[in-house]
Amino acid sequence: MAEINKYTDTLKKYKTDLKNADITDKVNEIISKKFAQNNNKEVYKRIYSCIDLTSLNTTDTREDIWKLAEKVNEQDGASDIPNVAAICVFPNFVETVKDALTADVKIASVAGGFPSSQTFTEVKIAETALAVASGADEIDTVLNLGFYLDENYEELAEELDEIKHACRDAKLKVILETGALKSAKDIMKASLLALYSGADFIKTSTGKGYEGATLEAAYIMCTAIKEYEAKTGRKAGFKASGGISTTEEAVKYYTIVQEVLGKDYLNNEYFRIGASRLADNLLESIK
Repeated sequence: MAEINKYTDTLKKYKTDLKNADITDKVNEIISKKFAQNNNKEVYKRIYSCIDLTSLNTTDTREDIWKLAEKVNEQDGASDIPNVAAICVFPNFVETVKDALTADVKIASVAGGFPSSQTFTEVKIAETALAVASGADEIDTVLNLGFYLDENYEELAEELDEIKHACRDAKLKVILETGALKSAKDIMKASLLALYSGADFIKTSTGKGYEGATLEAAYIMCTAIKEYEAKTGRKAGFKASGGISTTEEAVKYYTIVQEVLGKDYLNNEYFRIGASRLADNLLESIK
C-alpha cells in the first residue's frame, strides 16, 4: 500500500481542487488583456516554428506522407519564416518521412495504441520501440484513461515509465485527452501524473472522438508544468492539439503559454501546436 500511496502523496503536494468556472474567468482575463499585443507577424512566425505538421488519417498513403514531407522541404530556407518543428504521422510512415525529409525538422510519431490507448502495455512498448528504430525523434502517446478513472495510478505511471524507456533518446509527449477528462481537477491531476512518470511534454488531445484543445485545458496544463518545475527543477513542454486551425486561435494559445509559463517557453523546445490546416493559414496571415 505504501508503494501505491506515493502517487496520491505526490498529488497532495499540489493544488488540484480546481473549479472550471474559476479557470474560465482567468483565461478570459488573460486573453482580454494580452491577446492584442501578441497578434502580429513576428508572433505568427514564432508560432509557425512551433507547429507539429500532422497527418493522422485512416486514408493516409505513402504518397500523401511523401508529399507532406516535400512541402516542408520546400519551405526550408524559402523565406525568413522558420520551418515547422516536426512532422507527425502514424508509426508505419516514419520511415517514409525519414526517406523524403531533407529539412532540419523533427520526425514525430504517435504510438502506444493511438488514439484510445486501449491495448496491451507490451504492444505499446513494442510500437514505441519500432517507431524510434524507424527514425522517430519524438513519440506522442495517450495516457491510459481507464487506469486514471479507476485511480490505478501505479499501473498508469509504470506503463508510461516503460514507454518512456522504450523511447531511448526520443522525446515523449503524453496526450491527456482533456475532452474526455472534462473537469479542471482531473486535467490537473492527469497532468501531474504524466509529468511524474517522465513526460517531456504534456499534450491536450488526439483530435479523435472527443473535444479537442481548449484554452482552459491549456491554462491548467501550463500551471501544472510551472508548479512541477518549481518543486522538482525539471522543465517540461506543452502541446496544444485538436481543432486549432486559425491564426487567431493559435495566438490565444501562445498568449496563455506566455502568461503562465513565461517567455522562456515560447520556442519549439517547450511549446508545440499539433495542426494540419493551421500552417497554411499562418503563412497567409504573415503574407
